[in-house]
Amino acid sequence: MNKIHNFFDFLVGTIVLVVAITFLVISFKSSKISSDNGYKILAKFDNADGINIGSDIKISGVKIGTIAEQNLDSDSFQAVLKFNIYNHIKIPSDSSAKIVSEGLLGSKYIAITPGGNDEFLKEGQEINFTQSSINFEELLGKFIFNGKDNNEKK
Repeated sequence: MNKIHNFFDFLVGTIVLVVAITFLVISFKSSKISSDNGYKILAKFDNADGINIGSDIKISGVKIGTIAEQNLDSDSFQAVLKFNIYNHIKIPSDSSAKIVSEGLLGSKYIAITPGGNDEFLKEGQEINFTQSSINFEELLGKFIFNGKDNNEKK
């Protein structure tokens, strides 16, 4: 009876381990596939609050890629975001990038506004025109405290 119980425990443990390894392999392969299907460009922002690896990049509300890397420029102290853009999407070299929110409490993403240039960004090139995310807490704090100062002066 004890041998049967031990064998059953061993069998269940082995099956769980095989299933877990299978899921890990599948998730690794799918993440590698998605990062290989595209070209990388970068942009620098003063504040990249709310943007993470995997965040969406959109043009006109349509997803065209994701954030592949996020680093800090040690000279300018700006956030350097590396975008993975789908191969079939060509972005004019004078385009701009802005960090926006999907509504008041929604997640943040990069919105690209295409420029009118006939030349397109290539692997490793940079979007030069960027606008950082708006910090609503800071904006609300300024509004409240400025209103308080104005009331005290009256």
